[in-house]
Order: sequence, then C-alpha cells, then structure tokens
Amino acid sequence: MKNRHSSAARLALASAPLMLLVAGMAVGHPGHDHVHGSGFAAGLAHPLLGLDHLLAMLAVGLWSLRQSRAFSLAAPLFAASGMLLGAGLAWGGLALPGVEFGIALSVLLAGVLIAALVKVPTAVGAGVVVLFMLFHGHAHGREMPHGASMLAYLAGFTLATLAITYAGRLVGGRLMQRENRFLRALGVVIAAAGALFAFG
Repeated sequence: MKNRHSSAARLALASAPLMLLVAGMAVGHPGHDHVHGSGFAAGLAHPLLGLDHLLAMLAVGLWSLRQSRAFSLAAPLFAASGMLLGAGLAWGGLALPGVEFGIALSVLLAGVLIAALVKVPTAVGAGVVVLFMLFHGHAHGREMPHGASMLAYLAGFTLATLAITYAGRLVGGRLMQRENRFLRALGVVIAAAGALFAFG
C-alpha cells in the first residue's frame, strides 16, 4: 500500500508542471504576434510558443516508442514531413477547414494513443503522424511573419519539430525504463490538454 501511494505521489508531481501550463494556456497560439526577427528565428520559436504544437510533437515522439523500430526511428521525419506538407498547402493558397480544431484534436487523439498504449503497423502510424502534423504545418505556414524568408522560416520550424519530437522519444524512453503507467499518465494529461483546446 505504501508503494502504491508513493507511486501515485510521484505521478502527481510529474504531471503537475504540465497541468499548470495547460491551465494557463487554453488559447492555441499565445505569443506568436511577438515573434520578430529573421524567418529562421520566427520558425524556430513558433512550435515552442504554441502549447498545442509543443504537446503534439512531444506526443509523436512518446507514442513512437511503442511502435516498430522502423517507425520509432522515422517518427521525427514523419512529423517534419507533415509539417512541410501543411505549410506547402498554406503557401499554395489551399485552405483547410477547421485547422485549429484539427490541431486540438490531434493533441487529444495523440494523448489517447499514448495512454492506451496503441500499437499500429508502420504505414498506418506514418499516415496518422503526417495527418496530425498536416494541420500544425498549415497553421505555421499561414502565420509566417510578413516579409520573412520562406526558406529560413521553413528551416526554423523543421528543426524545432525534429528537436521536440526527439525530446519526446527521450522522455518516453526514460519513462518506459520505469513503468508504463507513467507513460500512460502522461498520455492522459496530453489528451486532457487536447480536450481543453478543442472544447474549452
């Protein structure tokens, strides 16, 4: 019984910082209007300043660890590909309906996939990640600062996407060395954040 309470306390402590972030950041993209400077700096900062983007990319890295080795290794590239495709659609003038809701839903579903320890074939997983990140990439492309270099902006948010997704894999790997319950709990927190973004 004591060990169970100890585990619950550690879980609560681990989840608390993320829940505090979620509670104070219900809007999708706070702070983006304040990103100035080169296209590269704006692209690099954009995923970090939007909690929805940050959680989605972390979630992809976390979820990938329960998949095949091929999928796990390629997950950051799948995420970056979805981002690039979405940005390309935005820059090409193709509007996607419900982009903000799609972003929120991707966070919610990614959290559910982590919490439920869902495993899928590599091709299916790749499609899911690309689809999730397509909405995020479209928002990135649409919100590129006026006058910024497109290539520099693209390089910035691609680098940020890869870094955040790899960070998710690192965190997930540490959690899986202990117990899956910690990974599942983090999935629940991410799903709750997605629900807040979508319906809050």
